[in-house]
Amino acid sequence: MQQDPLFSPLQFGELQLPNRVVMPPMTRSRSSQPGDIANELMATYYAQRASAGLIITEGTYISALAKGYAWTPGICSDAQIAGWRKVVDTVHAAGGRIFAQLWHVGRLSHTSLLDGEAPVSSSAIQAPGVKVFIDDNSTKGFVEASMPRALSVAEIQQVINQYAQAARNAMAAGFDGVELHAANGYLVNQFLDSNANNRTDEYGGSLENRLRFLDEVAQALVEATGQANKVGVRLAPLTTLNGCVDADPQTTYTAAAKRLGEIGIGYLHIAEADWDDAPDMPLAFRQTLRQVFPGLMIYAGKYTAERARQALEQGWADLIGFGRPFIANPDLPQRLQTGAPLNEYQRETLFGGGAAGLTDYPTLAQSGY
Repeated sequence: MQQDPLFSPLQFGELQLPNRVVMPPMTRSRSSQPGDIANELMATYYAQRASAGLIITEGTYISALAKGYAWTPGICSDAQIAGWRKVVDTVHAAGGRIFAQLWHVGRLSHTSLLDGEAPVSSSAIQAPGVKVFIDDNSTKGFVEASMPRALSVAEIQQVINQYAQAARNAMAAGFDGVELHAANGYLVNQFLDSNANNRTDEYGGSLENRLRFLDEVAQALVEATGQANKVGVRLAPLTTLNGCVDADPQTTYTAAAKRLGEIGIGYLHIAEADWDDAPDMPLAFRQTLRQVFPGLMIYAGKYTAERARQALEQGWADLIGFGRPFIANPDLPQRLQTGAPLNEYQRETLFGGGAAGLTDYPTLAQSGY
């Protein structure tokens, strides 16, 4: 009998992945306050989903100025490291494998989240029409992102060091590796994409200069983790989320993938635009990325089991991320393998709150299947 490509094992560095099903990063805003600390509820949530070939955590901010939304967890204080250690230990005890997604939102923040300071970015360009979630004494809800200031070259080096320290913190917490969030309009994207970067120094202008920040952060993460296979990078070549647009995305992101392949990172994680009228990602572009990047390729964006199997069989993907289905189906791999029905996720409980809509979705066994 022909083996199901979604459920063929895969060796990834020191990790033996039992299947090709990835739980991608999804913000859930359930960290403990004060301090934005990962907690027991989050540990239960991730451990319930340990049958994934690989779990990538929600974005976890790397420094105080990297935060962009209320209740999201960090990985820069001792308490935050200890909180994540509980999560990792619980996932490992359940037989899972887990990477930490390292996150700096850049300009996608608000002064109320940053003790009154302005957000930082590649350039002093406000994200057009973008709103972020805040929760302070006077306001709770979505507000327009604040006007950012441009990082100096010296500050860029400080941010690179913060990424490296966050990677060391993740290793101290026991994570199997780290993923750099370089997608969806956040800080790395703000250097990469031409319309968000109007710098005239070595970090702006030419494609080579716009790639420099990504290049230096990725190298810092490899050095901090001690092994290139412990580093992945998430890119979103054709999305225009949060106001980042590039004049020639296929050229820009092909160059980015080639450079990351030269650095030797373990995987590229491609976030496809997944809204209803989103631009399609051409097959030729997928094949080009495969040609220039020698590591593993993860794709995510409204994949069904059938589409996932086709991607794996065609050879341009090695693993597939299933986002929203994993929210409502802790045993998603079993459901995909058997063709069982999927629970529907509750939109109103996606962000913030407690166990409802996080850890209370039933498994097949609990549903009587």
